[in-house]
Amino acid sequence: MSVDFAKPHRRYNPLSGRWVQVSPHRLDRPWQGEEAEPEEPAPSYDEDCYLCPGNTRNNGEVNPDYKGVYVFENDFPALLDPDDLGATDDPLFQAHTTKGVCRVICFSPDHSKTLPLLALDEIREVVDAWCDQTAELGERFASVQIFENKGAMMGCSNPHPHGQIWATGHVPDEVYSADCSQDDYYRDFGRSMLLDLVDREVEAAERVVEVNDDWLAIVPYWAAWPFQTLLLPRFPTARLTGLDDPQREALAAIFKALTTRYDNLFKTSFPYSMGWHQAPFFDDGRPVENPEYFQLHAHFYPPLLRSASVRKFMVGYEMLAEPQRDLTPERAAEMLRAVSGKQHYKELAA
Repeated sequence: MSVDFAKPHRRYNPLSGRWVQVSPHRLDRPWQGEEAEPEEPAPSYDEDCYLCPGNTRNNGEVNPDYKGVYVFENDFPALLDPDDLGATDDPLFQAHTTKGVCRVICFSPDHSKTLPLLALDEIREVVDAWCDQTAELGERFASVQIFENKGAMMGCSNPHPHGQIWATGHVPDEVYSADCSQDDYYRDFGRSMLLDLVDREVEAAERVVEVNDDWLAIVPYWAAWPFQTLLLPRFPTARLTGLDDPQREALAAIFKALTTRYDNLFKTSFPYSMGWHQAPFFDDGRPVENPEYFQLHAHFYPPLLRSASVRKFMVGYEMLAEPQRDLTPERAAEMLRAVSGKQHYKELAA
């Protein structure tokens, strides 16, 4: 029996073990809800920005006159590195002390240049920093989470192009879920879940947004957010530390192309939360080498739905039951493919 994807249906996410409700007919409903204000163009340098080169941060430290990528310890870290790791054993009120390190990674000294506006060699420098930070922090922490919140709509507190790195002594829930799901699939089928997915998606092509010899970007079959994408290597690797030089070059290229398509879709600096999921480095204090079942991947979660100002809200049914989307993943991929991934709309207007 086949499913009519033009009618309401549910899709299963094998990475999380959860479902999403798809209701394609709802995209035509009238909208009288909140519309976000488009962001104003940013200057190349902002004297009030605590991330720009040479400026003083809130803790009194002065940023160096950096020319490329700049990484520093977060002035307001969500995690510390305590000596005492206490815990409670109450089944209703469990808690334990967490330890970790939080860092900020500035992608560029130019306040106005988000990732799609950077040159390929500049994005490659960001990729190298992700890999280097993962290698360093993975020596002593169980999990290394690299992410970017882009745009005020996604709660970004500073418009300067930057991301964050949180290394934790524990494996966070989303990473743990992805780890368990891939492990279960490998035990059942003897193959990598996400490498199988890559093969199937390349063959089908209907949800592919960008592809090169080493990487694939798709709107996943189970996507919850309207233009959500999944970035996957086409070769086995559990972590960013496993990337060789050509694979890093190819990653920079597909990253630029994908984020350029995002911006070109609604002619705006497309907001999103993006993050890498890589294999844990430690399991109950024991080092984890290079698990064959785990495949590195990155998630993009953009909130925009119909335009640069109309966004998707995860409320009501989504909060109380399960995620719901109006736009099918196939249609979202088609819309992203229809715009250029090679030339940014700001470059065309220049």
